Formats: sequence, C-alpha cells, structure tokens
Amino acid sequence: MKPITEYQDYRCYMQDYYDERKRVSAFSWREFARAAGFASPTYLKLVCDGKSRLSAAGAENVGSAMGLAGFELEYFKNMVVYRHAKTDREKKAAYESMIELARNYKMKVVDGEAFKYFESWVHPVVRELAPVMPGATPGEIARRCCQRVTGESIRESLEFMVKVGLLKKEGNAYVQTDKYLKGSSEVMPVALRSMHGEMARFAEEAIERFLPSERNFTGLTMGVSGEAYDKILAELEACRKRIVQIALDSRKVERVYRLNLQLFPLTWGEDKDNEQENS
Repeated sequence: MKPITEYQDYRCYMQDYYDERKRVSAFSWREFARAAGFASPTYLKLVCDGKSRLSAAGAENVGSAMGLAGFELEYFKNMVVYRHAKTDREKKAAYESMIELARNYKMKVVDGEAFKYFESWVHPVVRELAPVMPGATPGEIARRCCQRVTGESIRESLEFMVKVGLLKKEGNAYVQTDKYLKGSSEVMPVALRSMHGEMARFAEEAIERFLPSERNFTGLTMGVSGEAYDKILAELEACRKRIVQIALDSRKVERVYRLNLQLFPLTWGEDKDNEQENS
C-alpha cells in the first residue's frame, strides 16, 4: 500500500487496506468488522461505499484493526475528522494537523504544498513583491505590504517558496519560476475559500483605506436567467485571462494589486420558493 500520508480520504485508505489483505489471504469484511469491534459484518463495507461513516471512537478502533499506531493512527483519525467536518474552519484545522503530523515524521502529504500556498494571502503577495526588491530583508518586504505581517512570516514564506520551487534565489535576489502548484479538487476548495475570505475582508477595508485613484470599485445588480448566468461566467473568465496577460506584459512592477471578480446571488431561485411553500 501507499504511505498513509498519500491519502486524504479515509474511506480510500480503508478500501485499499481491505483490497491488499484480500489479495494475499481469505480476508473478509466480516473479519475486518470483527477485528474493529463491530457486530455488523457489512458495516465497514457500507462505510467504504459512502453509505455510512465512522465516529471518533470507530476511527480509533478501525485504525488499530489495520495495525496503525503512533502518528499513522493520529493521521487516520484526522482524516476522519477532515472528511466529516461541517465547517471550513474545522476541515482546515484537521488538514493542517495531517500536514503537521507528516512533517514531524519527515513525510509528505499529497497536495500539502498547494494547500499551504493558497490558504493565505502572504505567499502570493510575497511571490510578486520579492523579485522586485533585490537585496531586501524580510522586514523591508513586510513593510511594503499593506496588511500587517511580520518579517518572520515573510522569511518563512520565502523559504517555503524556494523549497517548493516557486521562487529561486540568485545572489541576493529572488526570481519567479514557471512552476505552479496545483492541488486536487478535493483539498483546494478549503484553502481557496480561506484566501477568498481574507481578500474579501481586505477589499472591504480598501473602500475607506485607499484614495479612489488607488482602487476601483464598481457594482451591478441585475436579474438574469440560468443561460445568461453561464454566459456571464464565460465573459468574466475571458476578461480575467486578458487581465493576466496585461500583467504579464508589464515591464515594471510598482505595486502588487488584488483583483476580486465577485458574482453572487442576492435572491433565491424559484426552486427555493417552491421548497418554502411546501414546507
């Protein structure tokens, strides 16, 4: 089997464990369930099929039945918490615990680097700012940031991005590479929602914090159909790509900006009205 840190879904890990045992022996779901202390012979199969779930106590028992101990058992239990977390805050905390456990034992979590990069505003800003400040100390870079951040945080960000290949150091300067971090659709939404939330708060502060000549806020309230909504999304994506190209063609970076493209509903759809009438 793959190392446990290559999994984010505890059900996939359980299924792979079962398949491996089954491949070399007469292992059965009944035997698996009995070893984990469950009376139902099919309970763990239902869990793996997504038709049931493990509790915290069940995670402990199943992990032990699979021979997990120490950090691997803790990692498995955090996978269960991560999978069933009800809020992004809980999900993020569980995933960060998984990353920390792996780091302490010098192992790597798949998608861990991408998760770390996208969960905070610091890394994307520093990646843009550091290359245009050759020879600058982390404290000097921190002072150029509009949001409060410590020099230590900047140093850690620089070291992280050099380590994962997003920046490379040439003498006393940093240079961007062509590498991009991409995570799975399973993990990235949590990190991206965290960063989008931060950026939305920064945008709200910017209304009062910066002169109109330094920022641009416009809005449009409109009624649309589902078909029109899809066309608007396509237009926004095309616009975003054109703006990216303008930024790439810019020969001199003077400031780092954030562009939020926000389109969100202000009313429920007709289906919601029907649900309310029928409730």
